[in-house]
Amino acid sequence: MIIDVHAHAGPWFFAMDVGDPGLGETLMRRYGIDAAIVSASEAVTYDAVSGNRWFADVLDRWPADGPRLYGYVTVNPTDLRAAEADLERYLPGGRFLGVKIHTTYPAQGLGSTAMRDALRLVAAAGVPALVHTWGADVWALVDVLAAEPSLRLVAGHMGGPAWREGVAAAARCDRLYLEPCCSITDRGKVRFALDRVPTGQLLFGTDATLIDPAVSLGVVADAGLDARERELMLWRNAAELFGIAVPRP
Repeated sequence: MIIDVHAHAGPWFFAMDVGDPGLGETLMRRYGIDAAIVSASEAVTYDAVSGNRWFADVLDRWPADGPRLYGYVTVNPTDLRAAEADLERYLPGGRFLGVKIHTTYPAQGLGSTAMRDALRLVAAAGVPALVHTWGADVWALVDVLAAEPSLRLVAGHMGGPAWREGVAAAARCDRLYLEPCCSITDRGKVRFALDRVPTGQLLFGTDATLIDPAVSLGVVADAGLDARERELMLWRNAAELFGIAVPRP
């Protein structure tokens, strides 16, 4: 069983074969990924409202016999009125399981007032958020979590090149989860995290279709997980965090 908590659908401006939801399905089948939680690239990079609406339609048309697909409601921290409306529109249906917030495209750092207000909105919605982290400012999430006792956050990319800082931050708060997908495959970073953070705080993500899932699967293989660690990281932690029902064997 594998649950990917960091995937995308829709075209990007990168010069690679990315975008089409059908490609995401192909990759999931190729690598045995049973379920994925996905954000619309349009919602992340350009127009959250339009992108969320497009992906809701993708979910409505997703084949019942394929790998399971769920959505993130993408929140733009600079337009919280629209974000609140989208949360009310999409979360009750059960196909959208959480929130995705980027920092680069809306130009709002993790410690900005707009980001804190956005995460306060997420806390009120009662769902986890996958937050793009790319630097030592991942520490700002610890302060946000201290101020919002019900909030649960996933540090997407685990801080990126500052992944050691991401690990140190997660060690300070059991509601900060680490998702280590990255185009930089530093050796030993998952084992580094597992030696310092409870296994229950590690999640599996791929950044598909921007990055082939083989990269993240290789990082997991490099960690030398035992059976229990593998089960928790690859699917059980995600299932519990996002409320995904897992078929009994």
